[in-house]
Amino acid sequence: MALDVYRRKRDFKKTSEPAGSDDALGTGDGYLIQKHAARRLHYDLRLEMDGVLKSWAVTKGPSLVSGEKRLAVRTEDHPIEYGTFEGTIPKGEYGGGTVVLWDRGRWSPIGDAAHGFKKGHIEFELHGEKLTGRWRLVRMADRRGETRENWLLIKGDDAAARGASDPDILEERPESVKTGRLVEEIAGEAPGWSSKTGRIEKRSSATATKRAASRSPKARDAAVAAALPAKAKPGPLPDFVPPALATLAAKAPAGARWIHEIKFDGYRLLARVEAGRVRLLTRSGLDWTKRFGKPVVEALKALPARDALIDGELVVENAAGASDFSALQEALSEGRSDGFVFFVFDLLHLDGHDLTGCGLLDRKEALARLIAGADPVIRFSEHFDENGGLVLEHACRLSLEGVVSKIRDGTYVSGRGRGWVKSKCAHRQEFVIGGYMPSSTASSAIGSLALGAYEDGRLVYVGRVGTGFSAKVAADLFAKLQPLEAKRSPFAGKLTADEARGVRFVKPELVAEIEFRAWTGDHHLRHAAFRGLREDKPAGEVRRETQSDGAPEAVAAPSVKLTHPDRLYWPETGVTKQGLADYYMEVWPKIAPFVVGRPLSLLRCPGGVAEQCFFQKHGWKGMNKHIGLSTDPTDDEPVLTIDSREGLLGLVQGGVLEIHPWGSSMKALEKPDMIIMDLDPGEGVEWPAVIDAALEVKQRLEAAGLTAFVKTSGGKGLHVVAPVKPKAQWPDAKAFAKAIADAMSFDDPSRYVATVSKAKRRGKILVDYLRNGRGATAVAPYSTRARPGAAVSAPLSWDELGPGVGPAQFTVDNMPARLAAMASDPWENFRKAAAPIPDGAKTKRRRAG
Repeated sequence: MALDVYRRKRDFKKTSEPAGSDDALGTGDGYLIQKHAARRLHYDLRLEMDGVLKSWAVTKGPSLVSGEKRLAVRTEDHPIEYGTFEGTIPKGEYGGGTVVLWDRGRWSPIGDAAHGFKKGHIEFELHGEKLTGRWRLVRMADRRGETRENWLLIKGDDAAARGASDPDILEERPESVKTGRLVEEIAGEAPGWSSKTGRIEKRSSATATKRAASRSPKARDAAVAAALPAKAKPGPLPDFVPPALATLAAKAPAGARWIHEIKFDGYRLLARVEAGRVRLLTRSGLDWTKRFGKPVVEALKALPARDALIDGELVVENAAGASDFSALQEALSEGRSDGFVFFVFDLLHLDGHDLTGCGLLDRKEALARLIAGADPVIRFSEHFDENGGLVLEHACRLSLEGVVSKIRDGTYVSGRGRGWVKSKCAHRQEFVIGGYMPSSTASSAIGSLALGAYEDGRLVYVGRVGTGFSAKVAADLFAKLQPLEAKRSPFAGKLTADEARGVRFVKPELVAEIEFRAWTGDHHLRHAAFRGLREDKPAGEVRRETQSDGAPEAVAAPSVKLTHPDRLYWPETGVTKQGLADYYMEVWPKIAPFVVGRPLSLLRCPGGVAEQCFFQKHGWKGMNKHIGLSTDPTDDEPVLTIDSREGLLGLVQGGVLEIHPWGSSMKALEKPDMIIMDLDPGEGVEWPAVIDAALEVKQRLEAAGLTAFVKTSGGKGLHVVAPVKPKAQWPDAKAFAKAIADAMSFDDPSRYVATVSKAKRRGKILVDYLRNGRGATAVAPYSTRARPGAAVSAPLSWDELGPGVGPAQFTVDNMPARLAAMASDPWENFRKAAAPIPDGAKTKRRRAG
């Protein structure tokens, strides 16, 4: 049995440690660290897997310094019930000493955790009260005579990492997250009992201030008073305070007077706590407490405060760890409450004191103390002191919504002002729904929305949005809008015939959040996508936001008509035919050099990814006139080509969801101008191993005199691409690529294979060189993939390649915003870097060891 070793080592008549049940139920993703003062002080890391807590003794404790290795000795599995244990183990018993519950929360594996555990390399994210971000556990090679199973615990390089000169988390936060006590306070006391606090039943605070608060009302009040900012003034808890709102700016401000926070993509809420009762209020004062279930409310109730008013944003995070408004909408529509997280960033009132007149950093410091030790569903919004432009650039490159910049010593002022400034990675704001057009492909569903914003009390038409609706959302919106239908247009002024065609007008009561790329010259939205309903904002308050330097952009529309533009190509993410067309028009300057004037193989899915898909190498009946045909001397039928953005839109009209060009142009069909190495991980291969493979391919290409570029495949792996001068023939290119693949497979057969056979690929990476034969293709940079999620093949810079960027991270939705935020194109000098394939080139083999 899994717990036999654990039980054999303990006498449960002497120790109060839990014996554990073989069928105990946990959350499935529990994580904790227990600080254990036994013969030697160490930290026991435990991760819930297969119904037990897999355990490691980290001798020096975890380090937040990226890359720093801490020895983690594998110990016996512990029962799920051990996750709440804190107290003393009698001397003479196994592990005798004091145990403090130092951290707890959730963990989420990156990849297959069971396989990683077996292979000795687990990469994961922690969502704890003290430790967050990415981590790795790596098993060390066995040494002769060594009986212990030694691993290394390593912090990943992410926003939660610290520098070597920063404070040590072990010294900074020594207390228990369960009771707020230190090791010294627990030593010598019976488990579950403290001579200072009495029986330990509920979570108390995690700092000395909060420990004092749990002893007596008088002591607690004194501790709170000491922790309050100096400018806090006595005053009653208000029923509601209109929240401070940020003014839109084209870029984040610079200078020492500003701090910068990540902009969350959720519902802005004020949490009002009074005498154990919690209310969650929208920015207009609506009580939405019941909408979000119990976890967030219970966590707020448990805070060590008699009364408080906290400003924050409730979100749902996606697989990449970013807040996702669409995912929040989906959770609400399905009645789920298990995935909500409340990020808090300001404290307006605490225990009879008004904090709005205090400086921002003083308020944030008091807030951090208040929530220290809170349930992980309550999280603190950290801030950055770096240049605002740099923070925004990094946020956008990671596909986040943007940055909110705040004056560091500013007071809290309700309404929209200049003390808070928001800069976004993409244009995004609310608009009033004034009408809808029924779907042309589904019954009882909307196909697009007609939108407006108020100007001088008049609802001004700003255009339509026809993408961003999943099938369920389209049906839900139809059900909501039908009862609101009106005979007359709510928009000021008469719509043109095109604007009014097919629209059913509605009473202007619902508000939609829309993401768009720009304003056109006639003040209409360009490339808009629906992100959700904003039920927290009255329609009458919707105004068009403008940036100080935002001049309307005149955009000439291509002359290609899309039939059924509301057809869902990616139903689960709501990307329609129109949405795909908008995406390709945004990235046209980037994708054009890789698809224009080349033979193309196309993956067509006329009904979307949920329906039948097939490859197309030749023309078809009804093909758009802008798609070209060219001669291949070895083919009986003409091959497909495009030479304009109209041609690209013709592919969209034809249901093309993947574009696979040849590695040569029509001008020099027999002479390839790039080498493509496709790194395809087999089952059980973790993402860091694919990154290592890409770096090795880069090294080998550079040793041969070529320049290597990297892109995600949009699927599971990576493509490493080297531009070459079109001088060598196809057999030479294929032989060169095969030599690299064979050399990698020969040098490290445990990691790489050059054979396509799936039977030989398990646990290994296929270094696929076959993309370099005549007629072979690979998915184009920026092309979409016909897979759930609407991922695209995304060019990266080499310094971006890391655990924080996955193979399918960039999508139709977030790629345009990423490009807009980047200071330079990572593949900008692709063609300039072309060099000849070395004559008779052979890559040098390096023997392991």
